[in-house]
Amino acid sequence: MVQTAPAPMSPAPRRAATRQTIDPRSRRTYAALDLGTNNCRLLIARPAGEGFVIVDAFSRIVRLGEGLAASGRISDAAVDRAISALGVCAEKLRRRHVHVARSVATEACRRASNGGEFIERVRRETGIMLDVISAEEEARLAVLGCHVLLEPGTGPAVIFDIGGGSTEVVLVDTAGPHPRTIDWFSAPWGVVSLTEVEEVAGTDEAARLAAYARMRARVTAAFAPFAARLADSGKLPTRLLGTSGTVTTLASVHLNLPSYDRRAVDGLIVPATAMRDISARLAAQSIPERAAIPCIGQERADLVVAGCAILECIMDIVPAPRLGVADRGIREGILRTLMAHGEPGA
Repeated sequence: MVQTAPAPMSPAPRRAATRQTIDPRSRRTYAALDLGTNNCRLLIARPAGEGFVIVDAFSRIVRLGEGLAASGRISDAAVDRAISALGVCAEKLRRRHVHVARSVATEACRRASNGGEFIERVRRETGIMLDVISAEEEARLAVLGCHVLLEPGTGPAVIFDIGGGSTEVVLVDTAGPHPRTIDWFSAPWGVVSLTEVEEVAGTDEAARLAAYARMRARVTAAFAPFAARLADSGKLPTRLLGTSGTVTTLASVHLNLPSYDRRAVDGLIVPATAMRDISARLAAQSIPERAAIPCIGQERADLVVAGCAILECIMDIVPAPRLGVADRGIREGILRTLMAHGEPGA
């Protein structure tokens, strides 16, 4: 298994294949691992035409950034959870005979004072070499992984990724064959970090709504520079696409799904008013009430409201009538980059 160096966002052009041509890449297996502040996700795939076929996948909530805002460190419990999940990933990489892989870590490892120690322990115990990527590269990989789901239209569009420790928004020009970044911004608030500073327990609805208002105020202040730049551009984008657990969860609630179904959610277009209505309803509910909703459950019940606050702030900035939903992002962006560039040089 080869760990690759970071690559630019746009895939290299490919030569057209004839029916007689056998693409040697189709025999190779590629992997993309994304260790975020909240989740550990792995995709293993083989090239197929202009896309790829998933061979194996893994996802587990590890809450790597739990307690990070207060301590500045990744806690021992969070390290253990992440190592356990990464051990499962390492076994899948071996069993699937992965030819080329890239494993990335994001905001929690960027911010933690013991991030380097954690990366070394992961390498020592699992053999996985995590590449701590910048917020800019995180945004670009997310765009590359999901931009095909943007609604058709003219003018710029905004793609965003609500993470556990940060939120990235990218203004893109879609006039060409590949999206061109016009502007991007990273806010230091994700579902974990925002929940930890404004967490409200108990059964008092007024207190929950007050906490939600404070969440929105924090995120609005953080996004102010990006909002000002959009306003100065003279033409606000009207297309909006989100990739994150927040948008897929809210889309599931919108569809009233009994359990999560990627096929129903990935590529769905939801009216912005519906997303706001769901956000307001969830913000008023207690954790047990949210947990009772099948597609939220106990694991997301305490974090989903922070995601709602971030989402509403983004919709305030970009007054799009509808929201596109993507259950794809960084991992798919990594896979497309790896497959476009092939095996790295020895």
